Amino acid sequence: MRHPQMCSRFACVAAASFALLGPPSVAMAQPAGWTPPRTAEGRIDLTGVWANNAATPLERPDSLADKAVFSDEEVAQLRASAARLFGGGDDAAFADGVFNAVLADVEKNVSGDGGTGNYSSVWMVDREFENRTSLITDPPDGKLPARTQEAEARIEAARARQREHPADGPEDLSRQVRCITYGIPRVGGLGAGYNSYYQIVQTPTHLVMLGEMIHDARVIPIGAGAHAHDAIRLWHGDSRGRWEGDALVVETTNYSPKAAYLGSAENLHLIERFTLAGPGRLHYEITVTDPTTWTRPWTAMVPMSHSADPLFEYACHEGNIGMAGILAGARMDEAAADLAAR
Repeated sequence: MRHPQMCSRFACVAAASFALLGPPSVAMAQPAGWTPPRTAEGRIDLTGVWANNAATPLERPDSLADKAVFSDEEVAQLRASAARLFGGGDDAAFADGVFNAVLADVEKNVSGDGGTGNYSSVWMVDREFENRTSLITDPPDGKLPARTQEAEARIEAARARQREHPADGPEDLSRQVRCITYGIPRVGGLGAGYNSYYQIVQTPTHLVMLGEMIHDARVIPIGAGAHAHDAIRLWHGDSRGRWEGDALVVETTNYSPKAAYLGSAENLHLIERFTLAGPGRLHYEITVTDPTTWTRPWTAMVPMSHSADPLFEYACHEGNIGMAGILAGARMDEAAADLAAR
């Protein structure tokens, strides 16, 4: 069952903690006898709505450092634990699972009696489990590479600015809170299970990837020429697609300095591969390069499932009481500080 998602403490905690639980194996061969759908031009047909509801975390948890894959029995236990945690129609019932280190992050974020006092579990989308313990496939340890010293200094400077000016005005808030963009792709964390549906429209010359969250749309030329001039910078970068056999490969550059993807921005270089892995299965692989942010490139693969559901309207601006509350709260804090200083 799928429901329109709402960002609440419970929903956000659930999404993050499910990511710790650990979605079908990476790079699996196409099933024998299966014929992938093709367009009139003979290309693989990627058209449709695709869901990223994978429970696999972006990075491998430290508690599973030496474990690249779960056994089938362990995956079954994880599914059972998930059903106990979020299977009720009332507030989610929290109990110990087979991997206490994994489930502890859930339990420490709820009240002592197990109730959340928030949205019930019917608001949570069904998650998909696999054997892998991380979406990251390279480096082999399933972890993001180390950040460069330049990146660490840049990130700390941004944190210092945020501490000094947390909410002077809307511009101090994140682009997500301001309903500008969540960015595409959304991989890891709230990238899965929270309005994580994408509609692909494909023509011989273009592919459009429409994200449900804030309704971001990328229009990607296929077989086009060079990228835009370096001076042209975009929230989602400048993308160019090409076919490599039955895989659509998209290269994206020219990101805006305000794009901010896991600490990377204008120097981000992204290679995406879209491959049909079986009936109703899409493998979405990204290779991320930014020598000013990470000491080496890294690659992740997200398994997506075809969905018969349409995208929900994500009325971000219409319902954005969060921004009003944040700014109003900041003004109240300032007034209280002024009063205390008198």
